[in-house]
Amino acid sequence: MIESPDRTPLPRDFFDRPVLEVAPELLGRILIRLTADGPIELRLTEVEAYAGEVDPGSHAYRGRTARNAVMFGPPGHAYVYFTYGMWHCLNAVCGPEGRASGVLLRAGEIQVGAELARKRRISARNDRELAKGPARLATALAVGRDLNGTDLCNGPDSPLTLLHGSPPDPDQVRSGPRTGVGGDGAQHPWRFWIADDPTVSPYRAHLPRRRST
Repeated sequence: MIESPDRTPLPRDFFDRPVLEVAPELLGRILIRLTADGPIELRLTEVEAYAGEVDPGSHAYRGRTARNAVMFGPPGHAYVYFTYGMWHCLNAVCGPEGRASGVLLRAGEIQVGAELARKRRISARNDRELAKGPARLATALAVGRDLNGTDLCNGPDSPLTLLHGSPPDPDQVRSGPRTGVGGDGAQHPWRFWIADDPTVSPYRAHLPRRRST
């Protein structure tokens, strides 16, 4: 548990930068999800960067569609997509408006509201597994397509907010290939995580016909 995190929301200009700058700096930040049953707070421990139209692993690689339109909008908003016909995944939109890129929020430590997350993640064997992977994170936080486009910089009344939190020391940040990405982007070291954190998900190589943000 990290003590005395900064409780102020991340500003818009934090996200209005190249995705490979934003992604590792999201580690240690606090994501707040306001639900009807109460708040859930999660400290991010693992993320992945996707560089839009120049990245074969990105949903935006082939241009703008109805599904990925939020990625082309203002930075600092949530892009939520549905995958495998059953799971949602949550991303933070980065870079200047009109140039799609985003960071997939892969894993984190739930610090407040674990009892609420357990009700949604009944298969988790312990609290370390509540948000250990992007689909688990979204499920634990009750994130669905209704939150697509949510402003992450809006503050305490927003259903999703990212706070400054307590970033790890730079020597605790690791990077490596993204999970499940094949083709030209398979070896990009664009997954970032906090070393030795038990909530980080295991790496898995390319799965056929899978694409992330």
